[in-house]
Order: sequence, then C-alpha cells, then structure tokens
Amino acid sequence: MMADPVDELLAGLPLVDHHCHGVVTADLDRTAFESLLTEGEAWPDSGISLFDTPVGAAVRRHCAPVLGLPRHAPAGDYLARRAELGAREVNRRFLAAAGAAVLCVDTGFDSGRLTSPAELAEPAGAAAYEVVRLESVAEAVAAGGVAAGEYGAAVRAAAEDAVRRPGVVAVKSVAAYRTGFALDPARPSAAEVARAAAAWLARPGARLADPVLVRHLLWTAVELGLPLQLHTGFGDADLRLHHADPLLLTDWLRLTAGTVPVMLLHCWPYQRQAAYLAAVFEQVYLDVGLALHHVGPARAGAVLAEALEITPFRKLLYSSDAYGLAEFHHLGAVAFRRGLAKLLADRVAADELSRADAERIARWTGRDNALRVYGLTDPAASRGSGGLTDSGGPAATAAPAAPVPPMEND
Repeated sequence: MMADPVDELLAGLPLVDHHCHGVVTADLDRTAFESLLTEGEAWPDSGISLFDTPVGAAVRRHCAPVLGLPRHAPAGDYLARRAELGAREVNRRFLAAAGAAVLCVDTGFDSGRLTSPAELAEPAGAAAYEVVRLESVAEAVAAGGVAAGEYGAAVRAAAEDAVRRPGVVAVKSVAAYRTGFALDPARPSAAEVARAAAAWLARPGARLADPVLVRHLLWTAVELGLPLQLHTGFGDADLRLHHADPLLLTDWLRLTAGTVPVMLLHCWPYQRQAAYLAAVFEQVYLDVGLALHHVGPARAGAVLAEALEITPFRKLLYSSDAYGLAEFHHLGAVAFRRGLAKLLADRVAADELSRADAERIARWTGRDNALRVYGLTDPAASRGSGGLTDSGGPAATAAPAAPVPPMEND
C-alpha cells in the first residue's frame, strides 16, 4: 500500500511550535513524573494513576519506542527506562524526535526550574525565540517598588525593555487565569490604573488579578506592536473554564481591530468559538495545542476537524504547549502530524479538497502561518538563524525531584 503524500509531507515537515515551555532537567521519580502528566493535581494516595488517562496511555504508546521500549510498555518499565537513560538523554531523544525547526518559548513561568529557550532548542536542532509574559513583567515592577501613580508608565517601560531582548517575537497574557475574559473592553484611564495599582501594591506579593490592571496589560500589548498570545480554554485547576471562553473577548477584539495579531492558544473545548472569531476578525489566529497531547493521537484529528470547520486555512497554527516533560514536545507533534494528515486525507478522498490544496494547508498550518505572522526566517532557507543560539534566555537550574506545581503553566 502506497503512503499517502500528505501523510509523508507532514511526517517530514519541520514544524514551527509557536507556543511551548522548557523541560525539567533532573531525573523524576514516579510522583514527580505523574504530577507533570496532568493539568490538575497528582493523587498519589488515591489509587488512581495518571498513566491511566488518555495522555498517560498516549505516552506509553507513542513515547515508549523513543526510549527503546515496546509500544504500550507498562508504566513501571517506562519509568525504569527513563531513569536508566537519565534526564539529559531522555530530553535529547524526545526533543529531536519532535521534529520542530522553530520553538517560541514562554519564559514567564517557573523559568528557574525549566530549560531556557537556547537550552531547549539545542538538542532539538531548532531555532529558539522568546515569548514575554506580561503578568510576570508587571509583578516584577511591583516587587521592585513603584508608586501607584507611576505604575502604568513603569509597566509600559519595563515591557518595552523586555521585548527589545534579542529573540523576543511575541508577548503573552494569562488574563484567562487572573480575571477571565468578561472584562470591560475599553482602555482604562491613567487614573483608573493608579487607583487599582494602589490597592494591589498595598498587598505585597499578591499576584496581579485586578480587572483594571489586567485590561491595562492587554492594551499595553496592543501598544507594543508584537503578536499577543492569549491562553484560552483548557488549563490548570486554578482556571475557571467558563471564564476562558474566547467569545468573551468579542468586544475587545472589535476595539483592537487593525492593531496586533491575537493568537488564541489551546482553545479546547472552545475550538469552534475560536474558529468563529478567526473567521470574522482579521487579527485573530488560533491553535489547539495542549489539547492534542491530552486527547492523544487517536482523537487529535477530531479536535483539529472542529477547529478547521470554518477557520480560514491561513489562521490555524501548530503549538505543543509542552511543559516540563520532553515527552509532550514529541507527543504534541505526533498528534498534530497524524491528526491533520488523516483529516486532510479524508477530505481529499471525499473530493472536498484537491491533493495540492491539502498539501498547502499542511504546510501552512505546521509551519508557514507561524513564520508569516511572527515574521520569522524560513528554517528551510536558513535553519537556526535569528533565534536564541546562546544563553540569551533565562538561566535554568536543575528541577527538583518533588512534584512540580502545574499552576498557570499554560
């Protein structure tokens, strides 16, 4: 039986992962490993293993062979082999197997425990770029000491400094976690920002969760001029999922039309809502990263099919949103390649797409759409140029063997 050309194209396509995180660098015991398999909490005394989930089964099926194990290897065998190889070799194998040529890395959460962009990209053979998390910028300004009346300007200046760092290609907000999207869409006045800042700064160490200050960050992102990544949908246990529906951004998107690209991350279970926004607002793009490795390759095509029901083909991007475990870089890529290949092959077989159309959509989604919207060099033309090729990202330290809290890592 001849291989499908679209499947072959996707299998060999150097991907642009437009949103991901670093990986831990220390060996992990079972509790620590399972804590990173979930967006919630590990339950070590419950009798419920996180290997007995769709993502756990997908790891045993698709990641075990990369470690030299048979498909569906038992969890104990999998973890023993991982320990035998050591974290450095495990990370090298999975990052190389993912086949990403470009990694855009969110450095705003847990950067001390994870690899820097350059450290992530080196074993992958990829170019690394940085995504600046705006809440982290604002919280650093607050921690450094600032008067309430100067807060707005100080955050703007700090954000401008952050995006001038070499290799920065985007900014990101986790407004979905902090307040949800049911916000007044209007730009807050300087007086509103100062009043809200005074209340927040009076509580040293509190995370930024004031609606006015979150709005201020969103409008600061517009002023910075880079693509803005927004977490939407599926995430950690401190998220109120119904507040992360991207449709709640509709009025803000109307006000910001013609400014910066807005990249809706993850989206599940709101991929259809995100598709609507991408269909009607020029500046909106989306991915279904994170969801793909959690549903596994068996269901990735179904999620992608819903995202592509009405999304313009130049608006869907690939991301893994891999965090902590190098397995997720590989598993996200496998799920994306296989899911999209099957979806496109089915449409070609039904004569809904030509094969040439299917091949264009595959290239656009896996690589070219991200290159275009972020203004990146085609890795096929100049592999590795323009990214962070040294220690330009935040310094990384060894990750602890204890469970890593999964709060806001998306």
